[in-house]
Amino acid sequence: MFGLSKRIGIDLGTANSLVYLGGQGIVLNEPTVVAVTTDDNRVLAVGKEAKEMLGRTPGNIYASRPMREGVIADYVITEAMIRFFLDKVCGSSRLFKPEVMICAPAGVTSVEKRAILDATLSAGAKTAFLIDEPLAAAIGAKIPIANPSGNMIVDIGGGTTEAAVICLGGVVVHSSVRVGGNKIDEAIQAWVRKKHNLIIGERMAEDVKINIGSATHLKPSEMEKIEVRGRDAFSGLPRTIEISSDEVTEAISDVVKKIEGAVKGVLEQVPPELASDIIDKGIVLSGGTSLLRNLDKHLTDSVGVPVALAENPLLCVVLGTGIALENLDLYKRSVSKR
Repeated sequence: MFGLSKRIGIDLGTANSLVYLGGQGIVLNEPTVVAVTTDDNRVLAVGKEAKEMLGRTPGNIYASRPMREGVIADYVITEAMIRFFLDKVCGSSRLFKPEVMICAPAGVTSVEKRAILDATLSAGAKTAFLIDEPLAAAIGAKIPIANPSGNMIVDIGGGTTEAAVICLGGVVVHSSVRVGGNKIDEAIQAWVRKKHNLIIGERMAEDVKINIGSATHLKPSEMEKIEVRGRDAFSGLPRTIEISSDEVTEAISDVVKKIEGAVKGVLEQVPPELASDIIDKGIVLSGGTSLLRNLDKHLTDSVGVPVALAENPLLCVVLGTGIALENLDLYKRSVSKR
């Protein structure tokens, strides 16, 4: 059926993009950042190399994140980025165009879906498929989605939180809030500026989140501190301060509440039969931001349903996209195609 063309699954995330090659598995994992020259819009670097340039570029180079809140914010740069991924995986002189499946948040509009499919085709794909992110995450988390019982998955990425109940191979109820890891970084930046008059960069805020961030207050014995470097808001000079994990928990509490709201929003709409399945099986968390310390415990306490992390939270969506692409006949009802 597929002939000689390669099959590629892409998880085009707000923070990281992963690429799955049929028959081989995950072949690429790069930050979703593109560096472009301002005068002739030429792409200079993509991924890790471009991320190194964030906040450090001279006037004629611009490093940007082309995906915002799970959807395409800059069409031209996104297309260049998809082309870069396809060239890297298939080689730039392609005899046969690849079949590409991309995942998108379940809440995106038909216009946004078309933009993703069009960008994929213009980047050199023979056929472009689109799968809902929660569905791909559930397949990758090894949840039996075809069964007639309800399963709930919450995929928390860099730009969006997608909560969905899946039954019989389709999404029954879903809720999507455009809140994720990036909003947590912004909350940390805003808090440090407000409390300590210190302006810190995106990467510094991300380091703080990864190293000492927690969704709940830690016991005194577990408390951690980290040095934060930035620029003083008044004097404009470099300065270093120390902040504790308790401060970070306080800084991000509003963002965590919004994630909690998305989970509750779905549970409130679930048909009673499926609700009992979810109470039995619990809720599965996937996506990079689900690795925030104690987020699963916090959600378990606030929702009253057991919440557990998937096996490879960061890789669930791309693995699911790859599996769906390799078994298209099984999943064709759940996929849209151009």
